[in-house]
Amino acid sequence: MRFTPPEASHYINGAYVEDTSGDPIPVIYPATGKTLCTLHAATPAIVDQALEAAQAAQKLWARTSGAERSRILRRAADIMRARNHGLSVLETYDTGKPLQETLVADATSGADALEYFAAHAATMTGHHIPLPGGDFAYTIREPLGVCAGLGAWNYPTQIACWKTAPALACGNAMVFKPSETTPLCALKIAEILTEAGAPPGLMNVIQGYGPVGAALSTDPRVAKVSLTGSAPTGTRVYAAAAAGMKHVTMELGGKSPLVIFDDADLENAVSGAIMANFYSSGQVCSNGTRVFVQSGIRDAFLARLTERLAGAVIGDPLDEATSFGPMASEAQMNIVLGYIESGKQEGARLVTGGHRLDREGYFLAPTVFADVTDGMTIAREEIFGPVLSVLDFETEEEVIARANETEFGLAAGVFTRDITRAHRVVQNFEAGTCYVNCYNLAPVEAPFGGVKASGLGRENSAEALNHYSQTRTVYIAMNDVEAPF
Repeated sequence: MRFTPPEASHYINGAYVEDTSGDPIPVIYPATGKTLCTLHAATPAIVDQALEAAQAAQKLWARTSGAERSRILRRAADIMRARNHGLSVLETYDTGKPLQETLVADATSGADALEYFAAHAATMTGHHIPLPGGDFAYTIREPLGVCAGLGAWNYPTQIACWKTAPALACGNAMVFKPSETTPLCALKIAEILTEAGAPPGLMNVIQGYGPVGAALSTDPRVAKVSLTGSAPTGTRVYAAAAAGMKHVTMELGGKSPLVIFDDADLENAVSGAIMANFYSSGQVCSNGTRVFVQSGIRDAFLARLTERLAGAVIGDPLDEATSFGPMASEAQMNIVLGYIESGKQEGARLVTGGHRLDREGYFLAPTVFADVTDGMTIAREEIFGPVLSVLDFETEEEVIARANETEFGLAAGVFTRDITRAHRVVQNFEAGTCYVNCYNLAPVEAPFGGVKASGLGRENSAEALNHYSQTRTVYIAMNDVEAPF
């Protein structure tokens, strides 16, 4: 499982490309804090080269039948599954996530997206609309053109595929910029698509910091921008894209509620809270970090949660026995430590964790706060780390009002044996993705996305196809044309 650096920083027009005059991007392994290799940010010349390649490939790809697009995407999915172990090891080097996790949650999820949208590529049809007097209209579903994908650092393989698969299925080309924190995995996706038969230039990957993303968001050759990131970044990208009337999908952050009623199955509720707060070391945008626990079950919940967290295996992420890894970067670790200190200072009760572990790398202990109130910083701001806040509640009406009292609306969850109450609570959540007696499941067949400050548009499912295509209407007159003069 030795790390092998990529051939070059960028992948353009079906080949690796380097330009060392771009700003250096150190690739740091989070488990050790050591630099694996150094890439370089895209210069304006590299950005231009990628967009030109994408434009040329898109024109060819748009004339390709849906069935042929489907075959290529499916071949790419098959290649990803065949190479799952190597791609999972790369994801672990890129993010620090345990191999135990990446083997089942990253390249596999990316392959699912490629396979799912491959099945839809040949179904992109319009409609016939009969009109009075024998006239009729028909619609054509057509691609947007060149799409720009801006990735986050927590799921680099999955995000690259979630954006690229529907874009390509609809006949678009993609220029993808990964996060500078996790720049490696997207390069392999582009390489695999080329191997599967995609035209050179159909998926291009260029590295960079904010200015590269800004260049893509404002370039007139780009028809659509899809971002996964924080709400402040989304606001800036959305405004830049709007200036050029570009299509956008914004999958942003959250401060999602997880509501646990007294009648919930305790073990399932604890498992749900763990999945909602500690998977990927808490670096998941949809995490249910505000855990509202009804007073009758609160003490038992905290006791069992603490007991379960003590069983987390913290260690070398490349060891499949490890179940909890480091933060993705030193900067993010320090941000989370700041929130932990804020929780202590504002009066929350630290139940467990709350410190950096004494080992190399960016490891934080899984942290639980109790006696958290709605106005505390840890209950209002997105932490993006392994910090769970328990808030007490008494009644259903009370908890729904408190759960919705946030600018965000990405996800929400409820645990209860009362299925009527479960449906009632879900209908009252202000969130785009809701869970009943589970949390953080995101199958490609189901739409994923938020409301309010958590974004707009949807990833995955047939809904995503609407965000990567547009409708042309054609009116056919079967009668003479009348005019007033």
